[in-house]
Amino acid sequence: MSTPAEYFWSLPPVSKTFGVACFMTTAAYYLNLYDAESIALFYGLVFKRLQVWRLITNFFFLGPFSFPFAVRLIMIAKYGVSLERGPFDKRTADFVWMLIFGALSLLVMAVVPYLWSPFMGISLVFMIVYVWSREFPDARINIYGLVSLKGFYLPWAMLGLDLIFGNPLKPDILGMVAGHLYYFLTVLHPLAGGKFKFNTPLLVHKIVAYWGEGTQINAPVQSNPSAGIIFKGRSNRLGGNQTTTRSTSQETSGINASSPQQQNQGDGIAFRGRSYRLNK
Repeated sequence: MSTPAEYFWSLPPVSKTFGVACFMTTAAYYLNLYDAESIALFYGLVFKRLQVWRLITNFFFLGPFSFPFAVRLIMIAKYGVSLERGPFDKRTADFVWMLIFGALSLLVMAVVPYLWSPFMGISLVFMIVYVWSREFPDARINIYGLVSLKGFYLPWAMLGLDLIFGNPLKPDILGMVAGHLYYFLTVLHPLAGGKFKFNTPLLVHKIVAYWGEGTQINAPVQSNPSAGIIFKGRSNRLGGNQTTTRSTSQETSGINASSPQQQNQGDGIAFRGRSYRLNK
């Protein structure tokens, strides 16, 4: 049985990074290290005061420590990891692009005042759940050990639970819209014979390659060989001269040892000499 540390390091990089970022953001808020309004999405402050970080930071706040927060974090750990290890296996850049596309779609929808929300992280998590439900429609899931249903109906079941618990439904619905838009452009439209190909931009491939984590099949760029390396320089093996001398002597002895074998290549031959055909 693996330890919690082994389980953590075994998680795929993108889901692990997103989950840790959400947890650390809430932990810092719990310790009163910042005010939640300083990272919320307010377009007036983004355009008038150039507080562009709000376009990113609002996705990492899933609310204060509570039962709904734990459920959202479990969704990342279960369904995000399942996607990254399943349909997006060896497609790290494509998975990153899915999250970026979802975030951009949610930001566009948030321009409409009725659809605006100060924190869009819950919608992004629900987008992950929706894409998982389309990729694993026949998977059997249990909700709190009470209801068993197919994976295709998971988003609707979670929507019903939020309705029962009194949680807002608008973030869930926006996440479903963003997830369906991504799934339509990447899966449904190509299957229908559409000529438009919704490919991952080259910039995303370069970012993932520079990051040095994960893999990408048929990546247009090569991974950064210096990613994660603190010191680069010439390396010398301790006792290198002794190793070289030892290997040289072994090679020399190997050459000498092979000489008798070359000399005795004729061993096993009963008669050696000139041959004559009878009745010639």
